[in-house]
Amino acid sequence: MTFRGSVALVTGAGSGIGLLAAQRLAAQGARVAALDLTLESLEAAQRHSPNVSAFAADVTDPEGLAEALARIGDEVGPVDRLVHAAGICRPGRLVEQPVDDVARVMEVNYLGTVRTVAAVVGGMVERSRGDIVLLASMAGWVPSYRLGAYDASKFAVVAYGEVLAHELEGTGVRTVVVCPPPVDTPMLEAIEAADPMALGGQPSIRAAEVLDAAERALERGEIFAFPGRITRSAIRMRRIAPGLLWKRMGRIERGPRRQPRHGAPPA
Repeated sequence: MTFRGSVALVTGAGSGIGLLAAQRLAAQGARVAALDLTLESLEAAQRHSPNVSAFAADVTDPEGLAEALARIGDEVGPVDRLVHAAGICRPGRLVEQPVDDVARVMEVNYLGTVRTVAAVVGGMVERSRGDIVLLASMAGWVPSYRLGAYDASKFAVVAYGEVLAHELEGTGVRTVVVCPPPVDTPMLEAIEAADPMALGGQPSIRAAEVLDAAERALERGEIFAFPGRITRSAIRMRRIAPGLLWKRMGRIERGPRRQPRHGAPPA
């Protein structure tokens, strides 16, 4: 697949899935606008290819984001593909977690998605072409202990993306919501450092598997991509036997404290 001559906007491009997406798109010939909180965090993306231009903005700052996206339009061009990978996770038990932490997770993960999509989707519809790739999570279907704030934000992204995809039918704009299990990224490392019990020993997958699944879903016209061997089965269990699923998670939650997986760097 080639994106030669197209313009891609990748948020959260400083690390993890966003960084890999920026590198892949640049290698395929796209002009990539890589966006993250600081220019310093985007050095790895820029070193990878001269096709990558760096822009600093916070997706929770409407004015700063609008200014960065205006610059992208002027300096790089109208966006043909959005890969929205910006996100955070603050693990903790909801009964103990500060409300500000929960609000911040929702502000970044959900409202950051809404703001970024709103800034580019109108132009895509006008040009009758474009791809929107939203990074949600298996956590947007299967909630768990210690990740309540993150779960809620990703449930919101899943619902938003599904409605958006149906609204864009027939416009030439494709939308996919990617829902992976934990992914080997710096975010995963940070979660395990903050709370080794948060992920309950779930196995992780590679960022490349996430992006590959997104491409397959786009080509098939599917709204959701579920990378990883366990993802669909976990979602199916959540629908069919939620009580059993919670019993299993409860046993993990009450069990002996686990050590974090070595080197296991969610989406």
